[in-house]
Amino acid sequence: MEQLQFNKGDVVFREGQYGDCFYQINSGAVETVVRFGEADEQKLAELKAGDLFGEMAVFEAYPRSATIVVKEDGTRLTRISEKDINAFFAKNPGMILEVMRHLSSRIRELTLEYNEAKAALDSAESAKASESLMSRILRFLSFGRGAASGESAEAIREKNAVSVREGYHCRVQSYSTGTVIFREGETANCMYDIHWGKVGIFTGYGTDHQNLLTELTVNQFFGEMGMIEEEPRSATAVALENNTTLEVIYPEDLEELFSKNPAKVEMIIRHLSYRLRRLTDDYMDVCDQLARRAGK
Repeated sequence: MEQLQFNKGDVVFREGQYGDCFYQINSGAVETVVRFGEADEQKLAELKAGDLFGEMAVFEAYPRSATIVVKEDGTRLTRISEKDINAFFAKNPGMILEVMRHLSSRIRELTLEYNEAKAALDSAESAKASESLMSRILRFLSFGRGAASGESAEAIREKNAVSVREGYHCRVQSYSTGTVIFREGETANCMYDIHWGKVGIFTGYGTDHQNLLTELTVNQFFGEMGMIEEEPRSATAVALENNTTLEVIYPEDLEELFSKNPAKVEMIIRHLSYRLRRLTDDYMDVCDQLARRAGK
């Protein structure tokens, strides 16, 4: 970790650049700006002491989504690279959940953008996207094309399989076939790691419109957005095998879990970032199709 000092007007990094570190503000303030220096420049937010920014560059090969401009003379930042993450979390365990919230917030925001673009693509009534949507799509494509795909969460999990599977874990529960672990629309603040068995994720479970979205098996996580965001479950989770065994993880477990099994916490974060990467790829595909349809 490196301590840095900046003065008012300094640029920490620019929109569209790639990086290998993120930052915590020790003192002073910065602001996030899109289209910095352009006629339609827009200030998005002001960040102050204790705030984090730029974490996507560490967890995913993804371009900076905004320019960071220093607001106050003498602003001090800590720069954290990938190799510093464990040391940073050990010193600031409360930041584990904060980083997860940053990632989940981007997943939520990009899901809305993806759904809007997909609706425009699927619409039979409109030959092209709205001007504002098209502007966002072209900007996303200009930054997103050529991004490195990075290593998958599954590949990383395989490397850490022993420590993740056999290390310290939280409460563990077993379920018989057909047991509903949680229902679509319920609110709960926990996530699950499958130690044994299989779990089905359904929409419309138990209705005429029941749809199996995916089957999950050993060493896969689910329910993490409910834990982080404390929002209603978007689907129903059902045990598909007898003695399906799950580790149940709550936000308050993360600090102890990190201290005793940091590989598992890293895998949860990598799982979130991998979800974001897959969503980004899907969004990029839809944007490409819309751009081609618009002749861009």
